[in-house]
Amino acid sequence: MSEPEQNGSVMPVIAQYIGTAMTKELPSEVVEKTKFHFLDTVASMVSGSQMLAGERALGFLHAQGPSAPQASVLGTRYKGTAINVAMVNGMFGHADETDDSHAESLTHPGCGIVASVLACAELYQRSGADMLKAMALGYDVCCRLTKSLHAYQFRVDGHSSHTFGPNFGAAAASGALAGVNASQARYLLSYAAQQASGVACWMRDKDHIEKAFDFGGMPARNGVSAAVMVINGFTGVEDVFSGERNFYDAYGVNPLRHALGEALGSRYEIMRTSIKRWTVGSPIQAPLDSLDTLLNEHPSLTARLDQIKAIRVLIAHESLSIVNNREMPEICLQHLLGLMLLEREMNFTLAHDRARMQDPRVLELRSLVHLTGSDELSKLMPTRQGIVEIEFLTGESIRAYTKDVKGTPDNAMTRHELERKCIELMSPILGQTRSKSVCDEVWRLESLKTASSLAQLLQSP
Repeated sequence: MSEPEQNGSVMPVIAQYIGTAMTKELPSEVVEKTKFHFLDTVASMVSGSQMLAGERALGFLHAQGPSAPQASVLGTRYKGTAINVAMVNGMFGHADETDDSHAESLTHPGCGIVASVLACAELYQRSGADMLKAMALGYDVCCRLTKSLHAYQFRVDGHSSHTFGPNFGAAAASGALAGVNASQARYLLSYAAQQASGVACWMRDKDHIEKAFDFGGMPARNGVSAAVMVINGFTGVEDVFSGERNFYDAYGVNPLRHALGEALGSRYEIMRTSIKRWTVGSPIQAPLDSLDTLLNEHPSLTARLDQIKAIRVLIAHESLSIVNNREMPEICLQHLLGLMLLEREMNFTLAHDRARMQDPRVLELRSLVHLTGSDELSKLMPTRQGIVEIEFLTGESIRAYTKDVKGTPDNAMTRHELERKCIELMSPILGQTRSKSVCDEVWRLESLKTASSLAQLLQSP
């Protein structure tokens, strides 16, 4: 190495892990979990292609003019350069609150990482097995990166963990698919660090357009850009994590400088990543699970709506500002609970129907919802637990407490449950039959020879 290596740097470990990722087999349980998150994310992308953020992303693509058809834009018939398509698909993936999340690292890994994997797998004609390896690698790097920065304090300080982590994860995944070796992986991470950015003001985004770019589009674009640059001869700083003016000095406050390289190859972060049962914001998952429990345990509840005095909801303090009386229906806790009480169910269409936010019946129930932060539930973070208690005018009350949200690692969804969610998301664009074919193809992804056939299936017929 031309640069002096700092003693104890994490760089040799993480660079070697990226450079050899394509040569190592994943444990069978990791392969299966990775398929779940791949399917969940591509379904989110197909669905997001026709949402507002998706429309704006497509407008950006068209504004670039004709380009090389290197990769496929999901849910459409368009193709474009891998870098631009990664950004567009990444925005599709977080066009709403449908995609996966990793609580400990405060990231939504899938939207940025899977978008970069799809783009690079097409560009470099990689197999389904390679896609799975690159995706698991991306989650490992993404989640460890923000945990090394103390993710929750990082957000309090104003930074966006949701862009920093996926930025590095997408770079690692893209670089592996491009074929970087361990030496080139050092440059790859340096270019990822130079592009790392993000301000937590995304919480104020009322249209989910900037948020889609922050969470999915920008990390995917940056990751593919870093890989394409390095594989085409770009060189740079060989250890961005140590030495003079390094990444951790710039962004860390007492950072865990070795966390990025801990237990690589034995602890897979994708195994601790959650899939959403409900297509709404993560902090609302537990309250909806609790209300669903009450609706099932008390079939007469919907006949007693006019007898409800108050609906009390407890979640962690850290989640209040994210879901408290927000303008978007899919992240407004009070609205979604009122709507679910009225309809006895919650699905994608209901969660995204802005007109229902003005429904007098929903508004009446919404006014009864009292959301409070709980010290006890805050102590249990990063697990997002929730309590819903309904008090009636008669003085009677019913209560449900959700400890393990459906879709989290300790209460996983089944293949059937995930397929039901994903077919609901994809069928309005791809059709029922084609959507089921996508599911079938993902379940046998390790036998796929090239990514192009799957990409074609994910485009609109």
